[in-house]
Parts: sequence; structure tokens; C-alpha cells
Amino acid sequence: MKRKCRIWLPKQLSSTNDLTHSLLFGWFVCNSSSCIDIVVAFVSDESSLSNGGSRLQEILHETNEKMPSTLQDKTAFTILGSYDKCLTTDDSLSCGCHRVDGLLEDFRNDSVRDYWIHMEFHSSSRLHHIHWNGEIVSLCDVHVIVYDTPVFGSHHFSLSFWNSSSQTKATLKKPKWVDDIHKRQPLNEMETVILSINCTSAAKIAYKKISMQLETSSRNFSISYLISSLTWRLLATILGSLSTLYYSLTQFSYLLSSFSIFSWVDIASRRVLKNTLINFRVRSSQILHWPIFLEEIDMMSISCVEHAEKAALQRHSTWSAMAVDLVLGNLIGLSLLFNTESVCSWLFNFAKEFTNDILRSGCVWLMGVPAGFKLNTELAGVLGMVSLNVIQIWSTLWVFMASFIFYLIRVIAILGITFGATVSASFFIDAITFATFHIMALHWAITLVYSHQIQALAALWRLFSGRKLNPLRQRLDSYGYTVKQHVVGSLLFTPLLLLLPTTSVFYIFFTITSTTMNSICMLIELAISVIHATPYAEIMIWLVRRKRFPCGIWFEMEPYGGHILESSDKSLLKEDNIPEKKSSLMVSNLRSNFLSLGQILSPHYTTIFSGISASSLTTSARGVLNGNRMPSKLGLDLAPPRPWMHMPLRQYWILCHDSIISSAKNGFNHDFSWKKNLPNTSQSWSSSQDF
Repeated sequence: MKRKCRIWLPKQLSSTNDLTHSLLFGWFVCNSSSCIDIVVAFVSDESSLSNGGSRLQEILHETNEKMPSTLQDKTAFTILGSYDKCLTTDDSLSCGCHRVDGLLEDFRNDSVRDYWIHMEFHSSSRLHHIHWNGEIVSLCDVHVIVYDTPVFGSHHFSLSFWNSSSQTKATLKKPKWVDDIHKRQPLNEMETVILSINCTSAAKIAYKKISMQLETSSRNFSISYLISSLTWRLLATILGSLSTLYYSLTQFSYLLSSFSIFSWVDIASRRVLKNTLINFRVRSSQILHWPIFLEEIDMMSISCVEHAEKAALQRHSTWSAMAVDLVLGNLIGLSLLFNTESVCSWLFNFAKEFTNDILRSGCVWLMGVPAGFKLNTELAGVLGMVSLNVIQIWSTLWVFMASFIFYLIRVIAILGITFGATVSASFFIDAITFATFHIMALHWAITLVYSHQIQALAALWRLFSGRKLNPLRQRLDSYGYTVKQHVVGSLLFTPLLLLLPTTSVFYIFFTITSTTMNSICMLIELAISVIHATPYAEIMIWLVRRKRFPCGIWFEMEPYGGHILESSDKSLLKEDNIPEKKSSLMVSNLRSNFLSLGQILSPHYTTIFSGISASSLTTSARGVLNGNRMPSKLGLDLAPPRPWMHMPLRQYWILCHDSIISSAKNGFNHDFSWKKNLPNTSQSWSSSQDF
């Protein structure tokens, strides 16, 4: 069977022409006995290993341990082979490989028994031959895929929504074996290849640090580093002290609520300030757990660019949401503080007009002949007088509470400035709910009367039709009623039916009023959920660099002249006196598709709106006709807060202080390491086209 090989080659390697007797480092991903992937990470000069050849196995082993565990389970980081100019030297072996000095020759001889490749370059890189399980392979179909080395903060590759047939952009006619190698490629093996490509930069950094023992003392003891270290320590002390103070206040309030003497206060606040407490706990958990967010950095997120990007976005999403929330809260809070008197005046006028022009006038209108409907005068008078009395009582109480409106507005402003717009908006929802309690009470009472009236009429109608409701099987069964039951049913059905229009108009009026208040609260609740769910960091990063959000790969084919398997020794191109044959070659560039802004936002908004569906809305609309109350909340899902923290104050301060110091140190080392390996944008592959 003709063997097939896919070589994943860094783009920078194609323009490097000054390497002599160099070694290729990377991973062999074996798919089957006839198909293999070779992921080249970087090239290193043999002279760099002249002093460390005795520690080669240890260096490779320690470098491999820096890689993600999922990659270690699939394949190991090793030397792939040699990379040299097309020169015939005296130290060349019969296969074309040159001898390596020292213990590296023993390592090469051991590797030849498994896999070893020899590549050379003229104007571009090409494969000279492959040692495949101890055999020199000459007849091999090769697909060379050139990729840009993934760099943290620049780009990486992801296999999401990957489909080799639909997302391959081929400007040239592909050989049939190219499709065959992709069709036979298991998805999990392709995931291993993409994972290894995303780890190439980290592998190069780890290898150089371990093998060359890079000296960092000059940087560590420089004046700039000393100033930076003192600045970070001062910042860590200040933030740790502020966070510890807030932590002590929250723990004190949490401790007070556990005493029985304050239990009634806790129960009342949970009922009256339900929305405020939910959003306050979400914000408090974010503030208390911020050192935990900084500590959640593992070796996997550092070694793999894709994992590092996801971990960075997760950390950025927390502080960006808090920052946007605080900015909006300060805008709203400062506006309320500077315009408190005008806001109070507007609220008084609105409450007066709403009570007099809508509630009182509406009840008086319903007690007469509303819209020409002839109602029952006695029942309309009773319902109208009860409603007017409740409205009058609440208006009297509102006059006594009017002096607290000024302070209430200031509380909303201070909450917005301190904890953000979501906490102040949720407190505003609770204030609206409390201020319209009389409307909710009247709506509940009239709903109770209307629903029982509808249920009684439905039961009497089933009596006349000879049916009864079977609640166990949820169906109507035939039933023979007696004459007395029909007589009693007739006597009850007539007055209930005639009184239904009177009850209905009051029910419709208070349902519209209550639904309007609930709709305002729902809109504010929707705004709160959107503020919590919007990924601000991802949006800002997407606007600046879309390459950090890949969603699948595709291959851009390129023309290539010549054959990839060519040797100066023509005898190597024959096996068992088989005539010389030309091997197929396909060269392509690895490209990525990128997420759109809608695809980034969709998962976040889908989560919060998961509780809302068309069936739930239809059920609510039908419930209104049957006398059921409309829901006062949308049922949006907020991110669950983290569990409450319990630890000594000193331990919490140490946690905050150490998390900032370690984050600054890891972040500096991480950025320094990645910036050292940023690709040279001036280097380009022949006839490549940027996506």
C-alpha cells in the first residue's frame, strides 16, 4: 500500500536559508500503518546541542512535561529529523543523512528505527526521504501544509465546526489521495494535530529555557524591574487592604443575619428586596472572589495558545463586566445626585396624575356605563367602592412616605456608584413593586373572583352537556346527572353568566394596569440580564483582532513545481527493482475561519433566555383568559454566584496580596516569552493569500 504523509510546516521555516546541519523538533502523530502526520514546531542548530547532547533525553522529557496532558497522552515531543542545505558532504550516510557528532548520533540511530525525516531546501523546503519504521520510504504521497505559528494575543487555530470537504478552498485540482487522507483522518487525531500546532511556541520557549539555561539575573536586578516590583507590591497592599475591609463588612452583615433577633429583618428584606439581594450577591461574589480569578492559571493555559486565550477571556470577562457595570452605575448615580430635586418633583407629579387620572377615574368610569356596556349596578358599585377605598388608603400612606423619596433616590444613586447599575436597577424594581402594592392587591382580588366565576361556569356547562372532568386522566368522561343537579345548576348558571361582564371589565382594567407595571419591571430586568451576560472583553478584542476567534480551518492550495521526494542517489527511489516512480505532492496554506459578532454573542444570550419560550408565552396568554395572573418576572437565568467565602481576615489579605504579585510575575514572564517569539510579519510564503 502506498504510504501517505502530511507535514505541518511553520511558515517562518520557508524563508530561513542560513541553517546548516539543523534539527527539526515537533511531534509524530501516527494515524495508521500507512498514514502519519508530522508537526514541525521549530528548527535548532546542532551546535546548540554539542554541549547538552548527553542531556538530550532529559531535555526532551522535561519539555514534553510542559505540554498539556491531553497532548502527552497522544504523542511526545521529540526530534523529527534533520534539516539541511542540498549539499553532498563527506560525512553523509548512504541514505543521504549526515552523521551527527557525539551522543546525538546514537539518538538518531534509535529514532531511525521508528521515524526520522530528512528535509533540505533550495528556494523552498522539501522532503528528501523518510525513515518509516526502519524503512527508507521513497514512494510516498505528501501533503505539505504551511501554517503561521500561533502566538498568544495574535492568533491560533481551532477545530470547531471543522469540515474538510466543505471548508477547503481549492483553486487547483487536487489529487484523489488528498481527499482520501482527509476522509480517513479521524477527528480526534486532527484535534491532536491542531493542539500540537497551538503548542509550538510554548515548546520552543520551554526547550530553549531548559537546554540553554537562559540567564535572567540581569533583568531581575535591573532598576526598572526593581521599580516595577515595588509598584506592584504597593498596589497589592492597597487593593488587598480595601478588599479585606469589604470582606469584613460583608462577613459582619452575614453574621448578624444568623442571629434570631435579626431574623425577621432578614426575612422581610428577602421578600421586599428580593431582586436587590440577588444582584448584590452576584456582585459581592465577584468582588470577594477576584483573587481566586487571578489564581486560576494552570500550566495548560500557558503551554497551549488556544487554552491561554480561553483562560484570558474568562478572566477578562469578569473585570470587564464589573467595569462596564460600574461606569453605567456612576453615570446614573451622578445624574440622580445632581438632579435629585427635579426627579422627586417629577415622581410626585407622576404619582398624583397616575392615581387621580387613571386609577380613580377608571374605577368611577367602570361603576357607570363603560363603553356602552350595561353592567350590574350593585356589583359594579361594590367593586368600585372597594377599589376606591384601597386606593385612598394607599394614597394617604404615600403622603406620609413622601418625605423618604428624597433619601430613596440618593440610596439608588449611591448603590449605582458603589456597586454598579445592576444593583441600583434591581433596587428600583423592588421600589416599583412596593409602590404599586395596592394595584397588585386589587388585581389579585379581582382575579380570584373572576377565575372562580369562570371555573364555575365551565363546570355548570359540563353539567348541562352530561360530562364531567376526570383530573387523573386529564379528559372529559360521560356522566349521568340527576334532575335536582340540573335544577340547581340552572339556578346558579344564570346569575353567574349575567354577572360575568361586570367582573370582566374590572378584571380587564386591573390586568392592563398590573401588566403595565410588570412590563416596566421586566424591561429593567432584561437590561440587567443583558449587562451581566454581554461579553464586553470579547467584543473589544474582536473589534481589534478577529484572528483570536477562529472557528474551523481550511486549506488554500498552491501550485508547486517538482517532486518532494528527490535524492542525489537514484537507487533510493527503487524498492526491490521496481522502476522509478514519481510521488505526488500537494502544498497548501493552513487558514482559519473566524467567528462573527453574532456567533460570539449568541451563546451568552441563549443562556439567559433559555427560560423563555414560545410555549411559555402562549400558556401565559391563555392563562389570562382563564383568570390566571401574568408572571411578574421573565425568568431570565443569571450566572449563579460563587459559594460564600469563610476564612480569617489575615488569610484573605494574604490571598489578595499574593494573587496580585503572582499574577504580575506570571503575566510579565508570559508576555515576555511570547513577545520574544512573535513571528516576523515581513516573511511570507510564496504566492500566499491572506484571508
